[in-house]
Amino acid sequence: MFTGIIETLGEIIELKNDGSNLDITIASSLAHELKIDQSIAHNGVCLTIVSLNENTYTVTAIAETLKKTNLGSFEVGDKINLERAMVLGSRLDGHIVQGHVDQTGRCSSIEEKNGSWIFSFEYDNSKNNPTIEKGSITIDGVSLTVINSGINTFSVAIIPYTYENTRFNTYQVGSTVNLEFDVIGKYVAKLMSSHETKE
Repeated sequence: MFTGIIETLGEIIELKNDGSNLDITIASSLAHELKIDQSIAHNGVCLTIVSLNENTYTVTAIAETLKKTNLGSFEVGDKINLERAMVLGSRLDGHIVQGHVDQTGRCSSIEEKNGSWIFSFEYDNSKNNPTIEKGSITIDGVSLTVINSGINTFSVAIIPYTYENTRFNTYQVGSTVNLEFDVIGKYVAKLMSSHETKE
C-alpha cells in the first residue's frame, strides 16, 4: 500500500528490453536505503527492486504493465515519481493507494491560476472507473482531490510545491498519465453495478 505522497523524483538512466519485459534502471537519492525485493511505486506503478547499488536500482515491468501504463513511453533522462510503501502506524497523509494502475488518461488542458494550476484530464469511461467530486484520484502516483468531475473527465488543482516536486511541471496537453481511481469508490461502484444486475 502507498499514500500518494511522492517522496522524490528519480531519473531513468537505462532501459533494457528482456523479451517482452522492460528493465528500468533509476538513479535516486533513495537508492542507498533500499533493498532487493522491496516494492516502490513508480509513477503510481508498484514494481519490485531486482538489483541495486549505492546510487541506482533496477526494476522490471512486464508486458501487461507496459500495456496498461505510461512506463513503456519513457526515455533515458526522463524523471519519474517515486514513493516507498507506507509504514503501518504512520499518518496517511494522502489516501489509500494500491499501486495498481487502472488505466491511462490524457491531459486535456492546463490553466494557470495566479500561482497555482488547474490540470484537466480525459479518459476512456468504458472501463467504468468513476471519479467523484471532492473524491480522491491518483495521477502518476500523486494523491489529489477531484474537481469538475464529468463522465470521462475531471480536473485537479495543483499547488506550487506539488508542481515543483513531481512530474506535473513536465506535463503538456496530450501527455499520457497513469490513473488509479479511489479504491473505496471502485468497490462501491462494483457493488452498485452488481445490485442493479440482480434486479
